Amino acid sequence: MGLTKQYLRYVASAVFGVIGSQKANIAFVTLRGGEKGRYVAVAACEHVFIWDVRKAEKVLILQGNKHEVTFLCPSPDGIHIAVGYEDGAVRIFSLLNGESNVSFSGHKSAVTVIHYDTLGARLVTGSKDTDVIVWDIINECGLYRLKGHKDVITQALFLTDKNLLVTSSKDSFVKWWDLDTQHCFKTMVGHRSEVWGMVLLNEESRLLTGSADSELRAWDISYLQEEKAEGEPKQKKGKTLLDDDDDGGDHEEGLDESPEDRILSCKKAGSLLREARDRVVSLTTDARARVIACHGSDSVLELFTVLSEQEVQRKMVKKLKKAKKKASPHAPSVHVRWVDCLSCAGGELKVALLLQNNTVETYSLKTSDKTPAANKTARLTLGGHRTDARTLAFSSDNLAILSASGDTVKVWNRSTLQVIRTMACEYALCSLFVPGDRQIILGTKSGKLQLFELASGSLLETVDAHVGALWSLCLAPDQRGIVTGGADKTVKFWEFELIKAEETGQKRLTVKHSRTLQLDEDVLCVKFSPDHRLLAVSLLDCTVKIFYTDTLKFFLSLYGHKLPVLCLDISHDSTLIATGSADRNVKIWGLDFGDCHRSMFAHDDSVMFLQFVPKTHLFFTAGKDKKIKQWDADKFEHIQTLEGHHREVWCLAISPNGDHVVSSSHDKSLRLWERTREPIILEEEREMVMEQFTQENENFHITPKCTCTQILLPQCAVPGETPGEAAPAGKKTIETVKAAERIMEALELYREEARKMEEHKYACENAGKQLPPPKPNPILVAFGNISVSRKAELEVSLLVLPFPYVPELLTLFNSYIQQGLEVELVCRCLFFLLRIHFGQISSNQMLLSVIDELRTNTIAKVGDIRDVLGFNSAGLQFLQREIESKENVMFFAEATGQLEQKKKKRRKRERAILTIA
Repeated sequence: MGLTKQYLRYVASAVFGVIGSQKANIAFVTLRGGEKGRYVAVAACEHVFIWDVRKAEKVLILQGNKHEVTFLCPSPDGIHIAVGYEDGAVRIFSLLNGESNVSFSGHKSAVTVIHYDTLGARLVTGSKDTDVIVWDIINECGLYRLKGHKDVITQALFLTDKNLLVTSSKDSFVKWWDLDTQHCFKTMVGHRSEVWGMVLLNEESRLLTGSADSELRAWDISYLQEEKAEGEPKQKKGKTLLDDDDDGGDHEEGLDESPEDRILSCKKAGSLLREARDRVVSLTTDARARVIACHGSDSVLELFTVLSEQEVQRKMVKKLKKAKKKASPHAPSVHVRWVDCLSCAGGELKVALLLQNNTVETYSLKTSDKTPAANKTARLTLGGHRTDARTLAFSSDNLAILSASGDTVKVWNRSTLQVIRTMACEYALCSLFVPGDRQIILGTKSGKLQLFELASGSLLETVDAHVGALWSLCLAPDQRGIVTGGADKTVKFWEFELIKAEETGQKRLTVKHSRTLQLDEDVLCVKFSPDHRLLAVSLLDCTVKIFYTDTLKFFLSLYGHKLPVLCLDISHDSTLIATGSADRNVKIWGLDFGDCHRSMFAHDDSVMFLQFVPKTHLFFTAGKDKKIKQWDADKFEHIQTLEGHHREVWCLAISPNGDHVVSSSHDKSLRLWERTREPIILEEEREMVMEQFTQENENFHITPKCTCTQILLPQCAVPGETPGEAAPAGKKTIETVKAAERIMEALELYREEARKMEEHKYACENAGKQLPPPKPNPILVAFGNISVSRKAELEVSLLVLPFPYVPELLTLFNSYIQQGLEVELVCRCLFFLLRIHFGQISSNQMLLSVIDELRTNTIAKVGDIRDVLGFNSAGLQFLQREIESKENVMFFAEATGQLEQKKKKRRKRERAILTIA
């Protein structure tokens, strides 16, 4: 039996080099009762990093799975944080241990906004799929899906004291929803372009919106139900509002779609102009809504103070025109991506900024000062590059990693992923460790060679090597020199030398130019063969030319690519050369005669980097399609795909022992991949790829380790509900389909067992004696001889069934309720089925008797349970009164309730008005 070639699997080991991804917002969090404003949460590709801005340390990592994080929202109690992902999933993490116990899957595309209600019991999410979903966190289920917007949801806010929701979207509309009926009762059409941000001010009596222009619009909110309760006739108020709208005739006044049965009115109160002329990127407030932070796509953050009525009068008397603070001289010099505000004691405001260059900055300012100045308190920069890392290299001992970008070069410890050295450099395109790992060499975009010493972190020398970009750099196999290729159509050979430094008198390393090879096109990549016999050069004319190293005479020309060859490498035994091109193909050539062994379609975009694994004929490729792939150059087979990067992959480096791979991407992250001892079986890999492809085509979505499994159920209109406006809050997944199949199997098993019992009963009646009962189904025996009515799947699975199974299930529900088995669960399933299949059930005459019996039994059982709960509650209240009278103390819950009553009374007495001149 022949031997099978065995491959070992590479798996993701770590993500480093990224401080904060720009795709998701930044948020202040509190860890274990720590100081307010000390910790910030930012997205880092698929993970969430919690940073201590005082120590500039990463204190907690919330592990993601595969998809990129798109939104963060801490809970009101500060113990949890909700994280939205690019695939539409939402996970809730604990900030105490970093674990996720609750997961929701209902959106079809990226989550764009998440917000908690005041109590932290509900969660509202908006997505690119234009839907808004309200989730019940306590029961870990979806409540309803709200449909009405026609574009991406940009904001969704709960109102504190009322069961209302306000949402904004890129479709230019702001919609108000009554969550009791799941209806949109008002649509504001006062914006001419996308609404990008929205905040509630003055105890939710004012709404501020920001759109694609420089104007922030303020809207006065009047709650008509409150005014009616205060004695004002509803008819008169409605007529007055209609008259105002008709007279104005302007869409800026926020017209109602349905004038009748209004809950509130929203009229434009005014507007203010920002300094920036572009669209609003982020609009947020602190927890007390006293300060508004707004910024566009430039580097200016504008802060506005919300003044009370007394403060407004005082300002007007003094003729102060602006309550706005401009950014101080210490303001960020790069574009602001996201912002979060936090009010602290003593009138101090803390602001956290996530910048576009992979940096987090925090500022503090005193809002009570006459001319507040922003003071920078922290800046997180050491953990990553400001721009994309375009070159990577491993040290000879496999312990250090070099990464260089447009302004800095960093050396990392592979084991701890900590930065050892950070040095300023020019725009680096290629790099390597000098033998001995004490110095490094960079090739820059300006055509220079830069030599750095790692011990001191100093720049030893800058050499003008090429006129134009220096695209490639390769160490000679004898380790005595290097070769460079640049845009000036030359290949230059350099030798290492030790010279005496004039300043210190000590010897230092330098490079000396020895030879030059002149070519007809720009040089994109150069590579020595390991036997030092040949030199391969890729040119801008899509060819690869091979020369003898000693004489520089032409040997071979490799042509076949349709676009320039961006990368190449030669195997350890100097027999194969692999080339990757912008035409998305990888070609494998023999180095003896230059024949093309195989051409393979490797990536969906340009192949940016290619390198052989040391001492093997396996090689890795990196592409602009965000993927890294491993190939076998002998069998011409694709072995493995490493997925994790969320943007174009620029380069990779393989450690000398082949155990580690490090890669760099446009998402600002560096990723480390580790070789395991797990073998790869290619047939199984291909089957998994085909299954995944089939699932994606069928629009299935798999959520790993999902505690809350949601179901996509048939859409149907409920009487009194606008068709298509509210829907179930789930979507079809593999788990839900399997759950439905298990329920169907359980029902068929019940049917079979019921038939057996009927036959046994009939046989006993005919025989006139008791016969032995039939043997139960082996599945029931495996579950411990449970009754069919206690089948576990019926108790824990969300129902998604074809209608022919529903009548039998309703009959089962009736027996469950009569026995008092899981009454609450059965009622929830019953109401769910009635809502989904209302039309078919109500039109089925055979089910009328079943439904009538269910109604009688359900009301009776629920009444009994309510009586028991009421009795227990009354007993507890009696014990509370007894304890309070004896101990002379007040329970905390009661004290909290009294405090809320005082706050409500104070709110009625005071009405703060936002006036911004």
